[in-house]
Amino acid sequence: MTDPTSLPYRPCVGVMLLNREGQVFVGQRLDNKLEAWQMPQGGIDPGEDAEATAIRELGEETGIAPEHIEIVARAPEELFYDLPQEMIGKIWGGRYRGQRQIWFLARFTGRDSDIDIRTAHPEFRAWKWADASELPHMIVPFKQALYRQILAAFAGHLADKS
Repeated sequence: MTDPTSLPYRPCVGVMLLNREGQVFVGQRLDNKLEAWQMPQGGIDPGEDAEATAIRELGEETGIAPEHIEIVARAPEELFYDLPQEMIGKIWGGRYRGQRQIWFLARFTGRDSDIDIRTAHPEFRAWKWADASELPHMIVPFKQALYRQILAAFAGHLADKS
């Protein structure tokens, strides 16, 4: 087994998508049978801009068209998480120890009917709007600290639901 500390972090983005009521979009992954919910996220393609990746990932995972997304903020720094030991080597072709993520806060300007998780390559089996304060309790345990960091990064925007 490769020493996990010798592996790099996978470059990714994540999106905290807020509706008009200030609730956050979360989905349940198809490949995980846990009752965990997560925000959209995904890998940055070589040469791709992080904000463009965020908009692309939202479309790929939620079916939301770019015209219904308004980027509000970018986290001031990259955030990291490590995979649990038992997962290293089993996902992403065994090439990464975890992810380094650039997080964006975005406003959803469409209607719920503009969301369709039955995309060309579905990732979620269900979706809902959740209160931001619930997020760390909804995600898989190894990402709870990450979600607290995301909440802290966007705290000033989350208080203002306008």
